[in-house]
Amino acid sequence: MTPDGDEQLRPYSEAWYHKQQRTLGDFACRTLGFYAIPDTFVLSVVIPVYNEEKTLRQLVDRVRSVPIRKEIILVDDCSRDRSRDVLKALELEGQSDPMNRIRAFYHDVNQGKGGALKTGFHQVTGNVVIIQDADLEYDPCEYPRLLQPIIEDKADVVFGSRFLGDQAHRVLYYWHYLGNKFLTTLSNCFTNLNLTDMETCYKVFRREVVDEIAPKLVQKRFGFEPEVTARVARRRYRIYEISVSYSGRTYAEGKKIGWKDGFQALWCIVRFGLAD
Repeated sequence: MTPDGDEQLRPYSEAWYHKQQRTLGDFACRTLGFYAIPDTFVLSVVIPVYNEEKTLRQLVDRVRSVPIRKEIILVDDCSRDRSRDVLKALELEGQSDPMNRIRAFYHDVNQGKGGALKTGFHQVTGNVVIIQDADLEYDPCEYPRLLQPIIEDKADVVFGSRFLGDQAHRVLYYWHYLGNKFLTTLSNCFTNLNLTDMETCYKVFRREVVDEIAPKLVQKRFGFEPEVTARVARRRYRIYEISVSYSGRTYAEGKKIGWKDGFQALWCIVRFGLAD
């Protein structure tokens, strides 16, 4: 109980929002990004995992701390470290947490990020689906901001952009930045979108969008990004972009994407930009 006798309210719950609205008013709530998430809402968080034992538990703890009811779907893509042991422990812990149901799935053969995501997409049961990498480059505390356009029925898909400019962004590789901008621009030429960050991890979908596109996905590695972008653009879903912070890793810290993935992305942009 709080000192004034009121029951402690979960942030973004309908009761919490109405209290903020009464206290602050509509204008302040809109300015601060306060809104209500329905009490029956469930967010599906799909996390592909490959050799992430060093960061996996900390990442999942951050996801669990977000005050939204979630199902966390972890897909181990045949890791060679002890990631599977961490996953099994996390799955057991999730059995006693009503706010965070945790399920883990395991590939016997490495398929790549796209393959792991497709496995996870076929398991989701929530209202909205978000992709989360298993490292610490993207911050789960930004989920409420990413969800708002969908909750308010303005968007069907939301991209979290690292390049919109108003969030903290670790300074790293210039050529990676230039490559991302080039791939995004080329993708926009084919999709007729004006995205600033097609390659972002944070992509959020209404469940109906995932049900529509997941069976058609074919790219196993990082070609997933241009493929899924082309598929949602072709179906004319309402797409929003929200700025997100980014704490990128160096290759010494475990970054996996390389120049070969850039060439694969080029092929995928043309292939899926021309035909479904």
